[in-house]
Amino acid sequence: MALPDLRPVEDFFGQPERAGASISPDGTRIAYLAPWRDRLNVWVQDLDSGAQPRCVTADDSRSVLSYQWTNEPRWLLYTQDEGGDENWHVHRVDLHDPDAPAVDMTPFPGVRTLALEQPATRPGKAVLHLNARNAAEFDLHELDIATGELTLLARNPGDVASWLTAGRELFALRYTADGDIELSRWDGETAQPHRITTFDGDDYPVGVWPFEITPDGTAAWIGSNRGTDRTRLVRLDLATGAETEVDSHPSFDLDTRARVFAALPSPLIRQRGTGELLGARYLGERQVIHAFDPDFAEVLKNLEPLSDGDLAEVSSDENGLRWIVSFTRDRDPGVTWFYDHATGECRLLFRPYPHLDPDSLAAMHPVTITARDGLALPSYLTLPVGIEPSGLPMVLMVHGGPWTRDSWGCDKAVQLLANRGYAVLQVNFRGSTGFGKAHMRAAIGEFAGAMHDDLIDGVDWAVERGYADPDRVAIFGGSYGGYASLVGITFTPDRFAAAIDYVGISNLANFMRTVPEFAKPGLIANWFRYVGDPGDPQQEADMLARSPITRIPEIRTPLMVVQGANDVRVVQAESDLIVDALRAREADVDYLVFPDEGHSFVNPENLIAMFRAAERFLARHLGGRR
Repeated sequence: MALPDLRPVEDFFGQPERAGASISPDGTRIAYLAPWRDRLNVWVQDLDSGAQPRCVTADDSRSVLSYQWTNEPRWLLYTQDEGGDENWHVHRVDLHDPDAPAVDMTPFPGVRTLALEQPATRPGKAVLHLNARNAAEFDLHELDIATGELTLLARNPGDVASWLTAGRELFALRYTADGDIELSRWDGETAQPHRITTFDGDDYPVGVWPFEITPDGTAAWIGSNRGTDRTRLVRLDLATGAETEVDSHPSFDLDTRARVFAALPSPLIRQRGTGELLGARYLGERQVIHAFDPDFAEVLKNLEPLSDGDLAEVSSDENGLRWIVSFTRDRDPGVTWFYDHATGECRLLFRPYPHLDPDSLAAMHPVTITARDGLALPSYLTLPVGIEPSGLPMVLMVHGGPWTRDSWGCDKAVQLLANRGYAVLQVNFRGSTGFGKAHMRAAIGEFAGAMHDDLIDGVDWAVERGYADPDRVAIFGGSYGGYASLVGITFTPDRFAAAIDYVGISNLANFMRTVPEFAKPGLIANWFRYVGDPGDPQQEADMLARSPITRIPEIRTPLMVVQGANDVRVVQAESDLIVDALRAREADVDYLVFPDEGHSFVNPENLIAMFRAAERFLARHLGGRR
């Protein structure tokens, strides 16, 4: 194949033409995200009339990324923060009045809304978590969507991590002093919990997920690995705490990535009108869907041939007849179709990035790398199109979390790098989720240890097989991946020709001390358990020994650091510390700070500026195409 043209950064990081479509409950309209004043906003279009679509939100400062239909045809809800501060507010749109501005339903400065849900048992209502009373505690409220009235359902006594509703009954998930997760029935009259069951915190570093109440309110469907290595789907009895297996896959975990990345679909596919369970998603190298309902099995049989990708977002009308579905593909992301199960009609609605020719993009290849201690590391290798895959400059891309995973699909950064002539390797190092709890728990005590060895073993694998030039390998990651990039150039300073740290951690103890107050109780189940407690002097000393900030003299690799000024997860001080220390030594460091971004960059001009700088930086030090 001929060498593809160099595509401008804008082609990868500009706004999609359309994305994120879903169908209305009555099946007559679709909503989707599309640009308005260079920001994604919500648009609504009739499915059958041929009328022109209408933009129903008007945010020109930051893209809207999350919205919900309501069962009342008049209203649509969406959430938005300011500049990436993650203080999400709930806004209501009046679809009957095009001139009416959106209404902020949670107009409290500095307050965050979480877990916005519309229970079928509470028509016209939404339940949500708000920390308006105390920044460290989320109380449970009910929102009347039509009037905007907020009613307190439960006041947090100080230790509730999240709330659940089943009809009029309330349940609480709380962290114990040992970091386990306790499920309790909440007595509204006495404001006291009554324990139902406890989950081992070792097995759930980011909480129990999914956790969805059954339609009859007597149980919950959860992802459980109790007594097994793999996460399977079970039914948890809310009276006794007993778990009964509903379904499992012999090799794959239930796909729980949506617990970390809210934009990803839930592993459970449910009937919109009744809430009954239709299917479940499992994820290995690729996705597998198990259908439980015979009608949905017929729907699935007709949906899957529409694409050679993996079924991503699905939405249906209340009758389960009209469907909007999108697909995950490595070279053609988000292709979206309409399907009518009553008539058999299928039609392509849109490709989000029609300017990108799939044949010019690079395929993502699943590979398995064996770590030095024998642990299997499921990984992905992307090779540039039209170039002999031998002795290439390579970028080791490290995912964040670390309690998530890389998976098959179209990664814009990976595609940009492949277009520039780089091989890209993504390693699911120990600590990554989705490969069994033994793989995950192998990371305990191994920050800057075996977790980093896994990455080096991945580089060695690519070099030994001739894909990568050992003298032209860079490491690039965000959040935990940014920390891994800094570890790479401080603990193995001769292995990388360049490094990019995007919102990464430089001081593990400082990072833990500066997370938002409401997140601190949850640290005991993940960061404290895997890394240490900064309140313990001996553990803090070990944490500092694993922190790049204490190894500044080892750095001799060119470094680029990118930071959002409003980041509340990894605060700007984490990047300032490393940059100031390097500049004091007159070391080679590029530093970009974006004043209107947080932990995850959203605005396209910022993403474009970041990756233009990364493109120049890597070309300077690795010699890729320009």
